[in-house]
Amino acid sequence: MTKKFKRIGVLTSGGDAPGMNAVIKSVTCAAIDHGLEVVGIKKGYHGLYHKDFMPLTLDSVQEILSEGGTILKSSNKDNLFKYPVRDKKGEIVKNDGKIVYEDVSHVAVENLKEAGIDALFILGGDGTLTSGRDFSRLGVNVIGIPKTIDNDLSCTDYTYGFDTAINVVSDSLDRLRTTAKSHGRIMVAEVMGRGAGWLTLHGGIAGAADVILIPEIPY
Repeated sequence: MTKKFKRIGVLTSGGDAPGMNAVIKSVTCAAIDHGLEVVGIKKGYHGLYHKDFMPLTLDSVQEILSEGGTILKSSNKDNLFKYPVRDKKGEIVKNDGKIVYEDVSHVAVENLKEAGIDALFILGGDGTLTSGRDFSRLGVNVIGIPKTIDNDLSCTDYTYGFDTAINVVSDSLDRLRTTAKSHGRIMVAEVMGRGAGWLTLHGGIAGAADVILIPEIPY
């Protein structure tokens, strides 16, 4: 028999990216429209471990589209499958100068059960979604929503944050062009993207760059 979901959780982890609040609002509104309760988990997996939860309602997400970052806050230092052990004073335990780690993922799973959260929506990048995969292997219903301005996800046309990043690149090139023209110089702008050239390519075209160098084509 298929289980009927009643409550979902939403967390954001890793670096922030444009569009995170828009995704939070979209997930919240869609879930409530289908009769579900929505729980926001603060500071990513840190909040999942420490039960730092907050209700997400239509009112609480109404005005967040214009805000940058994420209203749920974020953390990129809380891998619950490899969590630093702390002593009674809260200081990280070390053995021969090396940090001692433990797997506390079972605590997070119990916290989800205690809160009645039937599924977990995770907004994050590589590390965040790797933990999401591992939680799914523990029986947690996980829906991963990739967070990247690099647009380097196969079978996906546009990841959220990509369009905003293109506009930032284009605007930056517009500003560089006036200085380059005034001084008769050639300007080189380095753009993010790791091993993918999508942001460089689209941003360069939008900003009318004369030459665009991307990792996929040797130069």
